[in-house]
Amino acid sequence: MKIIVRAPAKLNLSLDAPFVHSDGAIEWRMVMTSIGLSDYVQVETTPGDTIEIYSNSGFLPNDNRNLAYKAAHIFLRETQIKTGLKILIEKNIPVAAGLGGGSSDAAAVFKALNILFDVGLSLKELAKMGLQVDSDVPYCIYGDTALVSGRGDIITPLAKLPKMWFVLAKPHVSVSTPRIVKKLTKIPVVHPNTDALLHGIATNDYQAIVANMGNALETITIAEHPQILTLKERLVKYGCDGSQMSGSGPTVFGVCRTSSRAKRVYNSLSGFCNEVYLTQVTTEKINQGR
Repeated sequence: MKIIVRAPAKLNLSLDAPFVHSDGAIEWRMVMTSIGLSDYVQVETTPGDTIEIYSNSGFLPNDNRNLAYKAAHIFLRETQIKTGLKILIEKNIPVAAGLGGGSSDAAAVFKALNILFDVGLSLKELAKMGLQVDSDVPYCIYGDTALVSGRGDIITPLAKLPKMWFVLAKPHVSVSTPRIVKKLTKIPVVHPNTDALLHGIATNDYQAIVANMGNALETITIAEHPQILTLKERLVKYGCDGSQMSGSGPTVFGVCRTSSRAKRVYNSLSGFCNEVYLTQVTTEKINQGR
């Protein structure tokens, strides 16, 4: 049996960390949306009980460090299904970029296995498994646009965003999310106005959405990688209505109301940054293949 699943990247329109729990876990309050930039994950059953991981990217581990591997292992353990698996990941989402590529691949594996074996687990049940892999996996299982809170396990679906285009730019650096997050209690951060953003989404107000985007991790990551700030400024200079870092970085995205404006920004930025992407919000479900 074999299935191919699309695994879309995510953007943080808002990322806040109100406090840190006594066990060191972060309390998150984030607004995320899924975009067209996507990996494709093929899951195939094989004889035996070995999980094999293959990828077109030289940056991904092909063992139990890979989030897709972890997802497969947890699913088989929890459902007590005995099988071997071959997982092929076509990477299009940059690695270690703040776009949730690894988490989305893991979510795709959970949903693929749920379909392949006709287990009938709900999104809530899959998300509970996903939290054992990474805090972004529960959101990636739900997809669309949502408020993510708690330790990443509370997913509240939101209204559809107004039409908008995103220009993404990834500088040639890698960011360690655990290292950035550890600094949350040591460095003052700017907390975004997530409530105002949520109101903008509820009222389909493009201007309010752009005006109230924010990322509490920006201060920390930009201190280590100032080129992120340069990219943010260039996105606005070239025509975006707003710009922001996604996740713990280093990818920065700009927002445009029209495709023509976004294409002009894309073309302008392509001469300055090697990794630039033009995409939109996607509402296609993660369990649909190409």
